[in-house]
Amino acid sequence: QVAAASGHTVVLVDQSDEILKKSTKGIEESLKRVTKKKFADKPEAGAEFIEKTLKNLTTSTDAVAVVHSTDLVIEAIVENMEVKNELFKRLDKFAPEYTIFASNTSSLQITELANSTTRQDRFGGLHFFNPVPMMKLVEVIKAPMTSQKTFESLMDFSKAVGKSPVSCKDTPGFIVNRLLIPYMMEAVRLFERGDASKEDIDVAMKLGAGYPMGPFELLDYVGLDTSKYIIDGWHSLEPNNPLFAPSPLLNKLVEEKKLGKKTGEGFYKYK
Repeated sequence: QVAAASGHTVVLVDQSDEILKKSTKGIEESLKRVTKKKFADKPEAGAEFIEKTLKNLTTSTDAVAVVHSTDLVIEAIVENMEVKNELFKRLDKFAPEYTIFASNTSSLQITELANSTTRQDRFGGLHFFNPVPMMKLVEVIKAPMTSQKTFESLMDFSKAVGKSPVSCKDTPGFIVNRLLIPYMMEAVRLFERGDASKEDIDVAMKLGAGYPMGPFELLDYVGLDTSKYIIDGWHSLEPNNPLFAPSPLLNKLVEEKKLGKKTGEGFYKYK
């Protein structure tokens, strides 16, 4: 959406036409929300903006066919190293030499993903934040093999879609999640030890640190399964790092399928 809205030609690829129809509808709805604010007193200009943006966007279920004429591939599929590697390996065979590959992963190693291709120098991380139309930040990840030219192209692209890029080396969690996940895990440990209630911890961080959500509200919003998946991955990379130690309570909730807002219950209950 943000790429198409900033004048780029975009092909959205997914597994089925059904998913793509749903995605396109979602983008249309999102654009309507954006234009309500952006063109509040100019509805005609708003309608024109939506039409122009949607013209820049086509869909396909065949990634290989599309990649022949692509400058940049941004992968945003399931957070699973094997599945991602398989996709990149396949696309690498068909993409032109100049095509840059980027992953929107929040927790997996860019270097390992790049190693599934023959273009390690034209491979980097582009980590957007949810919801992308609203959030200004993009983390641009330069792995050891990423060329300076590729890195600069990814920075330029981020600016061209109206974002504020920050750069980071290929370190677990990059900047935001590397600080955020251990903070949320520390909150769980504080609660597990019985030092404070989850409600009081949430109130304390909102009123004392000015955070829009407390750590338990944020965990429920992110998804307890996602948080567990990330911390388990980092724990296997650095088993002696106390910040990456698993939490018995988090494991128990995930086992009971209490995954947060999306399932109606996590640390809190939702109606």
